[in-house]
Amino acid sequence: MKYAVRYYTKTGNTKRLAEAIAKELGVEALPISEGLSEQVDYLFLGNSYYAFNIDPEVKAFIATLDKDLVGKIVNFGSAAMLNSTYKKVKAEANKKGIAMDENEFHCKGEFKGLHKGRPNADDLKDAVDFARRYK
Repeated sequence: MKYAVRYYTKTGNTKRLAEAIAKELGVEALPISEGLSEQVDYLFLGNSYYAFNIDPEVKAFIATLDKDLVGKIVNFGSAAMLNSTYKKVKAEANKKGIAMDENEFHCKGEFKGLHKGRPNADDLKDAVDFARRYK
């Protein structure tokens, strides 16, 4: 299996998850500004809610993806208030004809004092356990 990990973060929370997942998969976690140029079975895409939607940069990144390079997108992320971004990411992936894995990883993320210290060590362990299922 070939993997890639890309993420978008404003606070650093999703980057921490991305790094834990990437380490487990034996790849490097890169920001979405680093495009995808080689074929992968799974693209782990980290993101979060910003103003009740995924960031326009995440939408733009998905728009650059070549459906022939990506087997499936695996959604993951953290957020202080809202949970899953799955439906928002799936809507963008559908526009490109890219399949979404039905599973995703999400945990709370610290924001302005809410959920202090999250993602924490347990969250990072859970993210690694989640990624391990794809090996």
